[in-house]
Amino acid sequence: MIEENHSFDEMRTGMPFLASVSERYGYATDWRAITHPSEPNYLAIVGGSTFGVTDDNPPAVNAAKVGAAPSVFSQALKAGKTAATYVDSMATPCDLTDSYPYAVKHNPWAFFASERAACDAYDRDASAFADAARHNRLPNVGFLIPDLLHDAHDGSLAAADAWLRTELTPVLASKDFTSGNLVVLVTADEDDGSSGNRVLTSVLTPRLSHKVVDTPLTHYSLTRFIAEVLDVTPLGQGAGAPDLRTAFGL
Repeated sequence: MIEENHSFDEMRTGMPFLASVSERYGYATDWRAITHPSEPNYLAIVGGSTFGVTDDNPPAVNAAKVGAAPSVFSQALKAGKTAATYVDSMATPCDLTDSYPYAVKHNPWAFFASERAACDAYDRDASAFADAARHNRLPNVGFLIPDLLHDAHDGSLAAADAWLRTELTPVLASKDFTSGNLVVLVTADEDDGSSGNRVLTSVLTPRLSHKVVDTPLTHYSLTRFIAEVLDVTPLGQGAGAPDLRTAFGL
């Protein structure tokens, strides 16, 4: 899950639920986003590259820069695994245009034009997320993407924290999670420009207890971790990124 535009300290202070589960399981103190603004950070996580994107333009403009590059979602599907994104307030699957409070710049699968059929099939509204969590049917690679009112972009950190509590409660109670098979990561796309792009990244799994990691990590570390979970080669700069798995002992 990805929050918006707040620093490590702001998230720790303004999101008490997230802070509490981070303390219970684990979090990184030196996790850096890649750049500003939002969109290239999302692309970096799922594609291992910003693809030269330096703005928040829609797929009609920036999908051509991504070209035929693969995403972590297509990596999963090609490996015979499952992938899905759950996008808050999205009107239609793999929606390529904004419809407030849905913002396509926060829905990275929509920018991988060569994967449009898979995106149409597995990029869905967030209403499907809680049911999948309760029934232990979350995918091998899944992203939960809140809308602009629930990700602290336009709404408050308190509102984002309340939404996160609602969405994560069934996940943390699920057999997939309690068995240790499911790892949940919560991060932010970027900071507010005040802290060198240092953001709170929480790593939630019962395999961790009060784990605080000071190792420098980046969004590309998440790209690498997803590939390691899938047992495939990390995409782009994920291949040389600091190793989240080793840092947290997972």
